[in-house]
Amino acid sequence: MNPSDPPPKGGPDTLTVTSFVLLGLVAVALLLPLLGGPTPSPYLVIVLLVGRLGVQFLRSRRDPNLRRPASWAFDVILIGLLFYVASNQPGG
Repeated sequence: MNPSDPPPKGGPDTLTVTSFVLLGLVAVALLLPLLGGPTPSPYLVIVLLVGRLGVQFLRSRRDPNLRRPASWAFDVILIGLLFYVASNQPGG
């Protein structure tokens, strides 16, 4: 180890933790109805997914190995489908 090297990190960086937290919130929002809870607004899930997509872009700017266009396309398709469902809800 060279003395000029930065010390090794002990855990994941802030953007990785943020991405996992947003993904966990999406999972909880989608699991609540299965456990007898209220159905979340599709717009809430959209906001969480858009936030996660933004974090993925930021992470990919720091580390080129994290550029995963197929994953981004999947998220964009999910967001589009959720907008479609939200726009076709009665009373909305």
